[in-house]
Amino acid sequence: MAKNIAAKIILNGGKAVKWLDDASLVSEDPAAQAAFLSNMGADILLVFDQSEGDQQHDESLTLMREMARICDCPMWGLGNIERVEDVKKIIYAGCKKAVLNLSKDSNVRMLKEVSERFGKERIAVCVDLDRDSELPDPRETAQFSSAVILMGSMDALTAAAGERDGYAVMPMLILAKDTDLNETERAKLMAALVEESAAGLSLPEFEKDPKTIREVKSAAAARGIEMNIPSCTVTWDDLKTGEMGLVPVVVQDYVNEEVLMVAYMNREAFDHTVATGRMTYWSRSRQELWIKGETSGHYQYLKELRLDCDSDTLLAKVAQVGAACHTGNRSCFYRTVLSHQAPVRNPMKIFEQVFDVIEDRKRHPKEGSYTNYLFDKGIDKILKKCGEEASEIIIAAKNPNPEEVKYEMADFLYHMMVLMSERGITWDDIAQELANR
Repeated sequence: MAKNIAAKIILNGGKAVKWLDDASLVSEDPAAQAAFLSNMGADILLVFDQSEGDQQHDESLTLMREMARICDCPMWGLGNIERVEDVKKIIYAGCKKAVLNLSKDSNVRMLKEVSERFGKERIAVCVDLDRDSELPDPRETAQFSSAVILMGSMDALTAAAGERDGYAVMPMLILAKDTDLNETERAKLMAALVEESAAGLSLPEFEKDPKTIREVKSAAAARGIEMNIPSCTVTWDDLKTGEMGLVPVVVQDYVNEEVLMVAYMNREAFDHTVATGRMTYWSRSRQELWIKGETSGHYQYLKELRLDCDSDTLLAKVAQVGAACHTGNRSCFYRTVLSHQAPVRNPMKIFEQVFDVIEDRKRHPKEGSYTNYLFDKGIDKILKKCGEEASEIIIAAKNPNPEEVKYEMADFLYHMMVLMSERGITWDDIAQELANR
């Protein structure tokens, strides 16, 4: 089984506790932090909620939802679990697992109940070796949870090394709390990954420099440890290069499939892209290697690499930060020079076009516009219309002719889009929420 590398973000109410030394690499926005850690190779994101009071806790849950929508790797939620309802909130916020701290008696008592209610696969447990003198019975714990996080200082982790063997019955994630680790300590943790029970590792250095995530994964792989590292099925020698020894790369947004740009790679750029996950090209004008975003901050993180039928062109699907074009446009292909007018058939494009018109009416009111009438009347009127249209769908559905249902559903979707605009929700938000589920 492949081993995982986990990184963590600590939430405190409506913000994330700052963890990154180099602020130029990532926004302080927690959702951007989550995406950044995922793009840098994290397999699991541990989200610690250290907020105080119900209001701050609700703010942290809102942040978790935003993070889950934008983050590719699964999130595990820890902290602020006192009741069964708290477990429900964490799972509904988008976390794949809710983690119960077995140092708290209330968590121990509710373990069986939440396991039976939400499913064992949605529950993990956490043991702080610096606070607990002995580990709980691994077999009893495994009955009601699907993973265990053993966290503590290096001294505590080393002291409990023998006891860890009992946890071979369930996946174990080792989390080191020390702020600085020497080479010997790092080697011990890497060696722990060889253990059959070890499912993964989290190091404090990831909080200071997330770029080390890939370095640690590569070092572990070099030791023969199976890691969650995407492997490339071709080498540079399998590609057919042009006269200058280059291969063109078409770059596409991996979410909405928009074509962003075209660039070129040489051998070094190709190898660096595959090794780091950050799109790297060869600049023909400057005659030098070029890591996209190194000066602008608009990095491209590789999600998928495809090769065409002639093996002479690459298609890279990427997570784009900011704009791909040097002009500030999202895509380099922002100018239309010829267009045959034809009805749009792509469903999402139609939704986007209608929504764009609604947004434009909101920004630039037009006399006689029904959309502006709804905005002027306010949220109560919009909600009333949504309810009326939903009822009309139900009535139309009793009619064997589907045409009436189509008509009423279109009406309902239009009014829902007005509501989305009123509440600042986009189709991307909805799509990400559905994907997260």
